[in-house]
Amino acid sequence: MAWILYALGALTLLLGVAGVVLPVLPGSLLLLGGALLVAWAGDFRLVGWPTLLVVGLLAAVIFAVDWVAAALGAKASGASRWAVVGATLGLVVGLFLGPAGIILGPAVGAILLEYWRDPDFERALRAGAGAFVGFLLGGVVKVTLAFVLIGALLVGLLV
Repeated sequence: MAWILYALGALTLLLGVAGVVLPVLPGSLLLLGGALLVAWAGDFRLVGWPTLLVVGLLAAVIFAVDWVAAALGAKASGASRWAVVGATLGLVVGLFLGPAGIILGPAVGAILLEYWRDPDFERALRAGAGAFVGFLLGGVVKVTLAFVLIGALLVGLLV
């Protein structure tokens, strides 16, 4: 029975890594679920609650990066508060439009609200570009954190 849980845990962890890149999969939740399956397979003796606490915190950070990266990218590009709100709203609306909506939604939202606030198209485009770069950098951070999470799980499992 334990090997089945280990196999399911490994599969769920792989899906979680894919999920931090692919918007259609809930990456942070899958990573946390995979860690719980691995811990359960060892009756929580090999991977205990301290390791699971670290894994849970990393999963929460990955989830937070998902929501704030595009908005921070827009803000870093000198965008107004309106563009930051637009990037956040664009992500929320984009969730309902599939992968393309999730990728482009923050940029489009930042452009629209920045342009609405101040009809300077060049400034609005800079805000959208910042949101897009923030989204991409957020993806790099999420993948890095996903591998740190798996590393923490392996340390708990093997040490």
